[in-house]
Amino acid sequence: MSQPSNTSQNAMPPGRLLELHDVAVHFPTRDGVVRAVNGVSYHVDKGEVLGIVGESGSGKSVTARSIMRLTAANAVDAGGSVRFRRKDGSEVLISAEHRQSRTMRALRGGEIGMVFQEPMTALSPVHTIGTQIMRTVMLHRKVSKAEARARAIELLTKVQMPRPHDIVDRYPHHLSGGMRQRAMIALALACDPTLLIADEPTTALDVTTEAQILHLLKSLQQELGMAIVFITHNFGVVADIADRVAVMYLGRVIETGTVDEIFYEPKHPYTQALLRSIPRLGGEKTRRLRTIRGSVPDPYSVPQGCSFHPRCDHAVAGRCDVVVPAEARFPSGQVARCHRAGEVLPEAAE
Repeated sequence: MSQPSNTSQNAMPPGRLLELHDVAVHFPTRDGVVRAVNGVSYHVDKGEVLGIVGESGSGKSVTARSIMRLTAANAVDAGGSVRFRRKDGSEVLISAEHRQSRTMRALRGGEIGMVFQEPMTALSPVHTIGTQIMRTVMLHRKVSKAEARARAIELLTKVQMPRPHDIVDRYPHHLSGGMRQRAMIALALACDPTLLIADEPTTALDVTTEAQILHLLKSLQQELGMAIVFITHNFGVVADIADRVAVMYLGRVIETGTVDEIFYEPKHPYTQALLRSIPRLGGEKTRRLRTIRGSVPDPYSVPQGCSFHPRCDHAVAGRCDVVVPAEARFPSGQVARCHRAGEVLPEAAE
């Protein structure tokens, strides 16, 4: 079987850890083709936290799974490239055909860790927490069973699991939701990855536990120096943990920028609309929350031109509904995929 290729062509800039370019993932069905990811490009630098935010169905999770080559069996890689810088400094170009390759298996868990939204379905119900962590450690490192068990206890301690020496021999169904998520994080960190992909890791948790997990991830990121791709639909979570933000809509990244740029100087009408729908502590009492008009289009029939134009208050007939907008780049590095991104729209000043 062919391996992901190490190549110097189109080499990533120094300090770059991950780079997606024009990635597309489609799902053929009896009713048509779902273009879940339709030309996504973003990058992550070493030690950076990138927040990926968007509504359900925007393609956030499918994009993340495509990095790990963990998409469903019926997924079709419709184009684009994924590049990753390994611990030894070499670059690897990951393609769909490398899903089961030796190098890909080494990357999963060994250099890229993943935390899933629902650990109860991600963790094996018939193996103890310790066994699952030990297997990952022994797969990627030449250690004894005793050393792997010690590593499992060390990791459970690192993620602030209560009674780690006891929990190591417990099964997932013995643990609370927050404890299972801590176990999932410990498993993802088993071999000191340089990149952690966290796919809505706090969505199923109560507010208190969510805050604890976010604090834990921030502490671990600072301690270990790893980069994180943090996927969420919650702008508040993004503001709390991310350095930069990528906003997705209908399978595309429509805006990227620093947290401050996205929150205080959003350029895309969709980003502006999302922010207007969020209540703000200490905000004006007379400020009314506004919903985004219309509904997300049918994924089988994505609108021509800008996919947001049917819901946009600033769409220009004959342009926005015909031509897919190119990226508008600003001096600060902020990027928006909108025909009118350079204009000062009324909502940007609210």
